[in-house]
This record gives sequence, structure tokens and C-alpha cells, in this order.
Amino acid sequence: MTAPARRLFGTDGIRGTANQAPMDAATALRLGQAAGRYFNRGTHRHRVVIGKDTRISGYMLEPALTAGFIGAGMDVVLVGPLPTPAIALLTRSLRADLGVMISASHNPYEDNGIKLFGPDGLKLSDGQEAEIEALMEGDLSKALAPPARLGRASRMDDAPGRYIEAAKQSFPRGLTLEKLRIVVDCAHGAAYKVAPTVLWELGAEVVPVGVQPDGFNINNGVGSTAPGKLADIVRERRADLGIALDGDADRLVLVDEAGAIVDGDQILALIAGSWHAQERLRGGHVVATVMSNMGLERYLKDRGLGLLRTGVGDRYVGEKMREMGCNLGGEQSGHMIMTDFGTTGDGLIAALQVLAVLVEEGRPASQVCRRFCPLPQRLVNVRYTGASPLKDGSVQREIKAHEERLGERGRVLIRASGTEPVIRVMAEAEDEALVNDTVETLAEAIRSRAKVPA
Repeated sequence: MTAPARRLFGTDGIRGTANQAPMDAATALRLGQAAGRYFNRGTHRHRVVIGKDTRISGYMLEPALTAGFIGAGMDVVLVGPLPTPAIALLTRSLRADLGVMISASHNPYEDNGIKLFGPDGLKLSDGQEAEIEALMEGDLSKALAPPARLGRASRMDDAPGRYIEAAKQSFPRGLTLEKLRIVVDCAHGAAYKVAPTVLWELGAEVVPVGVQPDGFNINNGVGSTAPGKLADIVRERRADLGIALDGDADRLVLVDEAGAIVDGDQILALIAGSWHAQERLRGGHVVATVMSNMGLERYLKDRGLGLLRTGVGDRYVGEKMREMGCNLGGEQSGHMIMTDFGTTGDGLIAALQVLAVLVEEGRPASQVCRRFCPLPQRLVNVRYTGASPLKDGSVQREIKAHEERLGERGRVLIRASGTEPVIRVMAEAEDEALVNDTVETLAEAIRSRAKVPA
């Protein structure tokens, strides 16, 4: 039977402007009731773990979700601001039936989102999300527990300590971060306490940035989507490495000692090469998305490894990793999934894997973190209203012509955003002029057939 369509859930949970549907208290309440009913199976006492980042709207969504779950007969464990991977870890560790993270990741404070994890710590499948949506749209009176079976809420004070210890355990025994000066930018987000603590306890001299959240400043000029400030501080403080996390700390961008930015593709190459040399890399492949640079693919091929590509979204990367038996995958944007240590993207633990190589090789980050020369790549976003211009025959013919023009020298990737009315136009090839011409021509062809918003 075909699963019902999803309307609320996108590529990474539900997301939108805070205090407007679907990111309002009423929707959060119904989501708690519906998800509570969906995961309320068996006769045991059911439990859900709820974490959040530092957005002010979390104070609205957290109690609404709590009320929904309690009304559905589930006990609620509140852990406060913690990274998304910590919620996945605690869901499994506490044998909870469900985990919830309230966060809009790298988005500004005006937005928020809700991500759900199953009892295995994995993000829900498209089918599971669709079934929960269907429950939300129906009569939820049957989901409500009688008074004697209402859930209870409690706070877990030692939740940060559990994640801190798990992160430290991912760093190789016998190594230390002593003599390293590390700048860590926590984006005024969920990792503002735990990330500096982990690095300091492993021996580093830590320069913390973005660790003064006020509910409104998350990702504002800081974090993985704005690493310029971090680069300046790394150079000023003569640091060995800069680490930039996003609002929920599931993605990572690095800055070397010269202030140059290191993206997710280079991080994947570095970890893959290190693990392969240690015979730790499983499956013979690394999993990445269609956005990853062809330079990464060539780097892996030279070492007898393959690159498996998925659609954009770390959830799809994780699904392909499980299917193929791989233990390393990620995105160019910085999501890194390492199933030896967790079930979802973890920026801090990925940074620790890079730092381990830095310590072992004893060379500057500018040398260690540059594993391949990326091919010229350009991405342009074309916004539209109404029907997608990709359905137009002339646009399809133009795309096909440019695909044939590039042939094996490069590639064209045209895709619709999963979260907004935008067509993303990307081209990649060894010839930068050819890349620019391809992107500009295709973007103009799409604009000419699109209704551009006023």
C-alpha cells in the first residue's frame, strides 16, 4: 500500500517561521498527541526525550509538545539545550520510544523546527512521517489517555555529561590535544556548553566563540554558515584550528591556521583516508550527496574506494549507509555521519576525528586538511512562484543539451529545493569558464519560464 503524502514534514523534519503554522503551539500539541499515539505500543511505560537549541521560540514549542505527549500517555524527559546527535544518543541510551529535537539548524532565530527520532536513534522514514501526519489530520480523541494513564514530565540534569563523555570516548586513546590552540564557534546554539568542555577536557587550549545565546542571536554572523569571524579569530590568536558548528551542532566547517575554510567534502576525504589506512572504513565506499565535488570522487577512486551519492539531506545519506554497510558518510555542507559513534550527523565528533589526524601527523591543518583539489563548481538559486519551471519542455531540452555538452568532463545538477520555491542550478567541470557559462545559461532559461516573485 502506498504511504500517504507528506505535507508538514520536509527533508529534515518540520520547519517554518516561529509562531506561525506549522511552527505554532497548536501544531506542536497535535504533533505530540499523534506521535505519542504512533509510538505508544505495548504495555511498558512509554518515554520521549525532548531537547532543543537556544531559540526563544523553543520555550513555546517545548511545553506544547510536552502537553501533547503527556496527554497521549507518554512520560517526557526534558534535557534542555543539547546538540541534535545528543538527543539521538540519549533516545537509545534511555531506551526511550521516541526522541524530539526542537531546532531549525542553521536558520536564523525567527525559524524553528521539530525533528523526530525513533527508538533506534534514527530519523524517521518518509513513510513514518506520512503516517504521523495522517494521524494529525484525523480525530485525535482516540490518542488521548484516560486520567490514570497520563504521562509525567521530568528534567534530566546529567544529560550534558552523558554526551560529553560519549564525545570524548570517540577520540583515540593515547592521544591528547595538549599544545593545540583551538577556536570553537558554537553559533550561540545548542553546543555552547558541551563543545568547549569536550575540547578542554581532552587537553586543548580553547578559545570559545558564539557561546552567549540570548534567544535571538543563534547563527547570527557566527557558526558554520558564517565562518568569516572564526577565520579572523584563528589568525589573530594564531590558533592551530578553527571549528564552526551550526545551531544544533550536527554540521561542521573547519578553518585552518591560515584562515582558509575547509568544507565537508575535504573533511570526508580526510576521515576516509585515515580510516582506510587503519582498516576501519567499512563497505569500501563513502556515502555523500549529489552536491559533493567530483574531486572527492577522484580522491577516493585513487585509493580503491567508491563514492555513493544520494539526494540532498543527511537522512538519505544515513539510509544509504545502512543499506550498503558503510560507516562514513556526509554532505558538502558539513553533516558527517559516523555510525561507529552515532546515528546522525555530529559536528563535534567529526572535528575530533580530524584533530586525531592532526595530532598523529604533526603537520599544520593547512596541509592535513587539503586532501584533493576540488573541481570548479558553481551553484545559483532561481526563485519562482506557481508551477515549477522544470516542467517546461524548452527548459528540459536546454538542460539535456548542456549535459551532453559537458559529457564526462563534468556534470549538471538541477533540483528543486525541498523547503522553499527555489530551483538550484549547479554545474561542475575542470574548465571554470565552461562551468560559469553553463550555470548562467541554464539559470536564465529557467528564469525565462518562471514566474518570478515580486
